[in-house]
Amino acid sequence: MPQELNYLKQTASQTAGPYVHIGLAPGAAGFDIYRQELGWDIAGPNAKGERIRIEGLVIDATGSPIKDVLLEAWQANADGIYAHPEHPGEVEEGFRGWGRVITNFETGEWGFDTIKPGPVTDLNGKVSAPHISLWIVARGINIGLQTRIYFEDEAAANAADPVINTIEWEKRRATLIAKKTERDGKTVYRFDVKLQGEDETVFFDI
Repeated sequence: MPQELNYLKQTASQTAGPYVHIGLAPGAAGFDIYRQELGWDIAGPNAKGERIRIEGLVIDATGSPIKDVLLEAWQANADGIYAHPEHPGEVEEGFRGWGRVITNFETGEWGFDTIKPGPVTDLNGKVSAPHISLWIVARGINIGLQTRIYFEDEAAANAADPVINTIEWEKRRATLIAKKTERDGKTVYRFDVKLQGEDETVFFDI
């Protein structure tokens, strides 16, 4: 190793804030950059299946909602097919299976409308319960956090899911389950993300 490399130090880490919205969701920050904001339409108008809404908060160790958060969602369609060239099968025209939302600056609430995904069969033949992958970026987080949203009313599929079954404690598994409610005749799932403390959400190292 050249001698001069012995003097190099590790670059200091940085967090994603406080201006995460300007780069990743500029419209919410008041910047009219794109003709269409990226990532707001997850399913598209032609997607079949049950239309649902998912809502929640991102909560810190003190129990307070964080109000400067960006969340990206990835999901399959109602047939369990991803809009990806390496995934077998076709999706409906306009189905992206990807979305990007931010928290409300005042309340910390986030939410998005989509369709409920179906069970997914991976390339090894393993079947995953219906779920939505969630990636979270916020001020104070050095590396984006990856988790999953499963559905309360899919108990049998959840019990057989290969990812959930890697989690030893039932109480920890419960942090990945969205609670089903109904509002104005529409299915709404509640999913709060807890970054630290009691009932901390399970995050995956992928």
